[in-house]
Amino acid sequence: MDDQNRNLILATALSFLVILVWFLLFPPPEPQTDPNAAAIVETQAGSAETGMALLPPAATGDPAALAEVEAADPAAEAPRVRIETPELEGSISLIGGRIDDLSLRGYFETLEEGSPIVRLLSPVGSDEPYYALYGWAPGGDLGFEDVPGANTEWALESGETLTPETPITLVWDNGAGLIFRRTIAVDANFMFTVTQSVENTGATAARLAPYGIVARHGLPDDLQNFFILHEGVVRKVDGQLDEIAYDDIPDLDFVQREGAAAEVVEVQSDGWIGFTDKYWMTTLIPGADQPFTSVTKYVASADIYQTEARLPAMTVEAGQSAEVTTQLFAGAKEWETIRNYQDLAGIDRFLDSIDWGWFYFITKPMFWLLHNLNVLIGNMGLAIIALTVIIKAALFPLAYKSYASMARMRELQPQMEKIKERVGDDRQKMQVEMMELYKREKVNPASGCLPILLQIPIFFSLYKVIFVTLELRHAPFFGWLNDLSAPDPSSIINLFGLLPWAAPEPNSLLALIFIGVLPILLGISMWLQQKLNPQPTDPTQAAIFAWLPWVFMFMLGSFASGLLVYWIANNTITFIQQYIIMKRHGYTPDLFGNIRSSFKRKKPQGK
Repeated sequence: MDDQNRNLILATALSFLVILVWFLLFPPPEPQTDPNAAAIVETQAGSAETGMALLPPAATGDPAALAEVEAADPAAEAPRVRIETPELEGSISLIGGRIDDLSLRGYFETLEEGSPIVRLLSPVGSDEPYYALYGWAPGGDLGFEDVPGANTEWALESGETLTPETPITLVWDNGAGLIFRRTIAVDANFMFTVTQSVENTGATAARLAPYGIVARHGLPDDLQNFFILHEGVVRKVDGQLDEIAYDDIPDLDFVQREGAAAEVVEVQSDGWIGFTDKYWMTTLIPGADQPFTSVTKYVASADIYQTEARLPAMTVEAGQSAEVTTQLFAGAKEWETIRNYQDLAGIDRFLDSIDWGWFYFITKPMFWLLHNLNVLIGNMGLAIIALTVIIKAALFPLAYKSYASMARMRELQPQMEKIKERVGDDRQKMQVEMMELYKREKVNPASGCLPILLQIPIFFSLYKVIFVTLELRHAPFFGWLNDLSAPDPSSIINLFGLLPWAAPEPNSLLALIFIGVLPILLGISMWLQQKLNPQPTDPTQAAIFAWLPWVFMFMLGSFASGLLVYWIANNTITFIQQYIIMKRHGYTPDLFGNIRSSFKRKKPQGK
């Protein structure tokens, strides 16, 4: 079992090495933007008569009810309504009533002084068009010219600036008996409430269906394209959370037409759909009991990714009116904010829009604890160290047995060496005699495996928390460590800031070689911890394990500094625990030379 324990550690090390080599040989591709995608290519939400996904007339044979609309690029000088909230600033275009200009006041692109705030939504004609659009799909005798769409010129009926205290109302009269209004409200965080209404002043009934769209032209420039992180569509369908990566959207099963693909899912209640990035999200949220059609779409000819919430068709009788209210989340994926929307506003499983990963049953409570420790302490780096102490305390009963077993194994090292000398290369005989030795000395080498097995999912879970959650972005620790979500910015190449030249760019090849303070401390802490473990009897294995701390030092140097803070703290606490336990069992290792195998057994008391 001693070999199994070493093989487990070796397999973990090799896994990290494979990931590192893959990252170096196959870096994330630069996003490609279609130069011909300047105009919106928008398919209207659907048929109000059938609720079907909108297809070209040739596919349906019903051009009266189903048609395709291409929306022109809105004029740059289109009238706009300002958005001013404690968290948001931007504007709404009166062409189409688009929410297409939105920035996050509390978040900056970089830590440099004068850095612009993060821009989430941008209009068509910008470098990265990304916007929310609402409208109505016609049914019955109505045509697309009778309902508001992407190019409708709305008028501002009430309100001047959209704030949490002052909603705005847009109005459009189609001139044929239908008056459409759109009231937009926003709270103090990131949630918009959009109420679409129609008043029928004509002589006949009108049938039509409301919809909401979030469209993104091309892939985002800051796409991480990393296997541990989901980026793309996130949606909830009748209690089931689904994720579709950007790479998978063009391959969706339901093909609408040449060059376009879509997936259409009917949702009975408690659903939502949108796009999620690493830290930001834009999501359409119908009412809790509102059935709707959830659509994910890609138009290859214009390189547009699109999500839609198509609500059921309604018939508005003459002299009557109807309205429907939906919500739009557009902002930062703050854990506490999203939790409040879930728990207080009733948005089912909204907290799962944060990518908690496979070990969500560990990552979610782990982040809850980390968040509260940060609130209590006021420093995320110290909160990570406190979390490490709590985790080590919880695992200490198992660790105690493991370290005691390791101490006994170290005592048996001379006898194991004698067995190896006696049996030579006969591995089968050596294993038999080793097992007899363990049985005779009442040593269970398997007891050292469980703490390691438990720490592997904990490590990956914490890595997920640090990599994904917004709360660690730009979170300072001490001194030069001003962003725990980024690699250690110090470097050997400039003697950690003492020399006048700059350190290598993060994630560059030079940065992997000329590492900083935290990776060096990590290597030292791993080396010290390794000195307390039983040494392999095989010389090749012993040589490999001797190099592992220094290999890890370079492999993990480009990881988030918050993760290195955790691992250094974890290794340090582990070393202290193991050293004290070994001392209590009568064994004192020599850390700065060859560990002597002549440990003395503690004499029984009274002798």
